[in-house]
Amino acid sequence: MELIAMAAALLSIALLLSNLASILLAARRLKPPRGMAAPVGRTPPVSIVIPSRGIEPFTAETLQRTFTLDWPRYELIFCVAHADDPVVKLINRAIARFPNVPARLLVGDDRVSANPKLNNCVKGWEAARHHWVILADSNVLMPRDYIHKLMAAWRSDTGLVCSTPVGSRPAGFWAEVECAFLNTLQARWQYAGEALGLGFAQGKSMLWNKPMLDANGGIRALAAEIAEDAAATKLVNGIGLRVHLVASPFEQPLGERRLGEIWSRQARWARLRRVTFPLFFAPEILTGAAVPLVLALVAAAHVGISLPATTLCVLALAYLPECALAWANGWHLSPRTVAAMIVRDAMLPAIWARGWLGGAVDWRGNAMTIGTKVAELEETPSSA
Repeated sequence: MELIAMAAALLSIALLLSNLASILLAARRLKPPRGMAAPVGRTPPVSIVIPSRGIEPFTAETLQRTFTLDWPRYELIFCVAHADDPVVKLINRAIARFPNVPARLLVGDDRVSANPKLNNCVKGWEAARHHWVILADSNVLMPRDYIHKLMAAWRSDTGLVCSTPVGSRPAGFWAEVECAFLNTLQARWQYAGEALGLGFAQGKSMLWNKPMLDANGGIRALAAEIAEDAAATKLVNGIGLRVHLVASPFEQPLGERRLGEIWSRQARWARLRRVTFPLFFAPEILTGAAVPLVLALVAAAHVGISLPATTLCVLALAYLPECALAWANGWHLSPRTVAAMIVRDAMLPAIWARGWLGGAVDWRGNAMTIGTKVAELEETPSSA
């Protein structure tokens, strides 16, 4: 019994220490957002390709931000799959409102993969006029120095620069839970991985050197995996280059969220990670506070230590450093943040288990069965 208690206690401590180490590694890589810095050095022209679908609560604001970037020369290429998409009217109005910014709207669906976003991007990539191309999701809230921050992260060994999404403006508790997933869990581990030389691409904002990617198969090469960011990671690493992250990630305003939405999104991402990077996905069950808490309670029960006191101690060791990381970087914090983190970590084992199972998942109105690296995609009506 004592051996079981000791083993459980040591493993719990080890997991809590690895959690703290990841926070410290991420903190070293992250720089808190500051006021806009003037671009220095070369400022080459840039093409920004933005795949769009449907209207979300912050679409008008994120759309306007794309036209007010502080960069001497850039073009915007908006891509939609269908001409009757309601976002088309908003995009056309924005293009008319900002005539000084070169912008186009392209309509069509190039079925190069089972990834609907990648299919939507192909026409934009092929129409891009400049050697530097950013693939940016339509719900990224771009700061004025958006391009500058991406370009500043490019180094001699870089093949791709990305930014993870940082959740902001949550409305309601479940949006707080999504912030807890996006910010101090997923963004934190991604920055910690980059600090250890394990940079992984993130599809929210991706800065490419177009001649480099075109020489290695072009955007269609990203169809090699069901997730374009997984394919990008493997392609870049395969040619001896690295994925780097911006010093300060960009916001994704959330608004209201429902539990079902969070589950669907996290289950899809888990399944994609399981299929594309199984060796990295397997230990994800050990992230969060659930496993170290269970182990600590097992140890405490065997030696007669108060279980409530043990629970409070483990949660404090897990969540106070997370809150400190969020505070230091200006990420969302509220009186409900710790409760949201607890709910997040309670969901993690179920999400991890779901990642090992087959079955259909939803990708913005597309029913997708992800069984292997090859997925089946069947479009269904969407309310997005």
